[in-house]
Amino acid sequence: MILRAFMMALSQIGDPRFRRVLFLGIGLTFALLVASYAGLLGLVNWMVGDEATVPVLGKVEWLDDLLSFSSFIFMMVLSVFLMVPVASAITSMFLDEVAQAVEDEHYPHLPEVPGVPFFEALRDTLGFLGLLIVANIFAFIVGSLLFFLFPPAWAIIFWGLNGFLLGREYFTLAAIRRVGRVKAKQLRGQHMGTIWLAGILMAIPLSIPVLNLFIPILGAATFTHIYHIIGDHR
Repeated sequence: MILRAFMMALSQIGDPRFRRVLFLGIGLTFALLVASYAGLLGLVNWMVGDEATVPVLGKVEWLDDLLSFSSFIFMMVLSVFLMVPVASAITSMFLDEVAQAVEDEHYPHLPEVPGVPFFEALRDTLGFLGLLIVANIFAFIVGSLLFFLFPPAWAIIFWGLNGFLLGREYFTLAAIRRVGRVKAKQLRGQHMGTIWLAGILMAIPLSIPVLNLFIPILGAATFTHIYHIIGDHR
């Protein structure tokens, strides 16, 4: 089911609406990474002063560092840690458009649905971002404690926890459009194993720089297909 849903999502990547959301998503993601890195450099510059030398970062010249080629490399590394919350934010903003493109192409018999109200989507986005931040702080602490006993523990905890949260959120957002929040939660509970596995398979490439820029839109489309496949059998 998951592979079928992903292949259908991938086959539609040439759809003009997919490309529009894809490029918007990549642009917003990159802007968020630049802003995060700029904030980090600004904080270091404020703490240690102009042209200071600090461990790991070396000589800190705020604007020069921000515009350097090495900043691009550093931002790609930073994206490993930031892409899970970034992906959730981008999905909440663009899921309606992606889901509608998927349904127009693969499920044209379905009636139109009203879009999710902006403030409702914003509330869900902020709530999920807060949950992700708390959960990932917990995962980082536990993973770090277990790392020296079992090095793969960090990756298992990170991917397992974020896979659960991403799958839960992406599926719920896709299903709410058609069946409402209560029924979406019921379906999610009935198929949690499949949804969790799909979330893990999404969380893993979100940890790979550059590739992770393309994952949010493919994830949104894949979970839209998963909802409809599950819906066909309920």
